[in-house]
Amino acid sequence: MRPDHRNVELPGDGVQLAADVWTPPARAPLGVVLLLHGGGQTRHSWHGTGRRLASSGWVAVSMDLRGHGDSEWAPDGDYTTGAHLEDLLSVVARLRETWGGIPLALVGASLGGKVALLGMGVEHRLAEALVMVDIAVRVETGGSRRVQRFMGSAPEGFASLQEASDAIAAYNPHRRRSGSLEGLKKNLRLREGRWHWHWDPAMLAPGRTDDEQAALGAEIYRRSRRAARSLTCPVMLVRGLQSDVVSAEGVAEMRELIPHLSVADVQDVGHMVAGDDNDVFTARLLDFLDEALPRTDSKEVS
Repeated sequence: MRPDHRNVELPGDGVQLAADVWTPPARAPLGVVLLLHGGGQTRHSWHGTGRRLASSGWVAVSMDLRGHGDSEWAPDGDYTTGAHLEDLLSVVARLRETWGGIPLALVGASLGGKVALLGMGVEHRLAEALVMVDIAVRVETGGSRRVQRFMGSAPEGFASLQEASDAIAAYNPHRRRSGSLEGLKKNLRLREGRWHWHWDPAMLAPGRTDDEQAALGAEIYRRSRRAARSLTCPVMLVRGLQSDVVSAEGVAEMRELIPHLSVADVQDVGHMVAGDDNDVFTARLLDFLDEALPRTDSKEVS
């Protein structure tokens, strides 16, 4: 039997967030896995992972962050880490109401992983396990800036899906190019004859001076260190070995802060680990979940 799949809306902090939910076929779930994508991505990044998680007995929830995909844009233009964090706290509260009594794991890539880590620092019992996908307390400046440059590189959109595909290939040469361009339509929208990324342009609008941005980055780093040091639940860091965002030094710092940290290196992929090699990533995730979260009796999905 195939997993049940449906589209839902989840309550953020003043915004409604679009989500996909996969549930196991004809069995009580082992737990809930909330999948948080990176900046500039959408919930569709996790489609293959969500389906496989549900086939293995887990409820998988993949949501679009505010301003991304089909989620609402922030009316006040607030896309700070704090705003995403408040959304996460609201969503987890709803998931606990819906599937209470079974463990919950947070899986976050890049921005999503940073928000998940900070959330665990605010509420230590926010989740029973945490998986950070190519994101660490220490983020390499060069890699981070390259992501930001890519996100802001096509303010006027693309003339065709092929042009968008070429831009992605130039940014991420590690990924095998699909023979079809149809999948790009999940991340792009056609407006006035041009294809635009499906996120709110306000996310990239300059709002701080360089000094203010540096001060904010330093504060987030301090908060991330505190959050990491406080973790007692099972934690896994999945790193693409060709990533320019997470370095060996960043991994070493994570091991220092979280002595029980599990690290899974994925060969021949960069920052976009789940997209570059979804089969390997999902296999590592399932192994971690099976070991980290004990199986308990739980109610059937309603």
